[in-house]
Amino acid sequence: MIRLLSVAAALAILAIGGFMSLGAPGQPGVSSGPLIGAAHAQDAGEVDTSTIAEMALGDENAPVTVVEYASYTCPHCADYHEGPFRKLKSEYIDTGKVRFIYREVYFDRYGLWASMVARCEPAKFFGITDLIYKSQKDWVRAGGPAEIVAELKKIGRLAGMDDATLDACLQDANKAQTLVAWYQEHAKADGIEGTPSFIVNGKKVENQPWADFKAIIDAELDG
Repeated sequence: MIRLLSVAAALAILAIGGFMSLGAPGQPGVSSGPLIGAAHAQDAGEVDTSTIAEMALGDENAPVTVVEYASYTCPHCADYHEGPFRKLKSEYIDTGKVRFIYREVYFDRYGLWASMVARCEPAKFFGITDLIYKSQKDWVRAGGPAEIVAELKKIGRLAGMDDATLDACLQDANKAQTLVAWYQEHAKADGIEGTPSFIVNGKKVENQPWADFKAIIDAELDG
């Protein structure tokens, strides 16, 4: 099982010069197992997470709120994004029935870096997330840390950002620390143990076939 990033670890890996300072992480994409350790939770409590914006789609007053917990390095999350999420968006989010909130989970430093690129310009977050998942198999296997950063920056440039902007986002150690603490805070509160996982109107829902997930949403709409 991959040991998730603590806040302290996040600080050590942001600067370009520090990419090589840690040993290679475990294989990215593990989708289950405990996500929060006691030490991690203690770290999270020392950081003010109020500056981290929720990334959301849909009507703020929609009758159903769906929160997704996902990791950019999780292959199951990429599959969900390319399949069921499209149906969720067209049938429920775009029609005003569901408010959708996306929260990142960090299995490894690469997922954190991808998140920092996605959040570099918040208005582009969901478009960049789409690009990150579409090319996941390419960038997570690009090579070492420097090669993976180069691939993530390519995605950022496709979204219209320049290298100076991307470098500034990737080297923002305070943002990295805060993101990790923010993730830990929410994942602990919601009892998240794998990705993708969901909270539907306050109730935890595991990943499941679209027909079953749709039935859960429809029951909330009918309730």
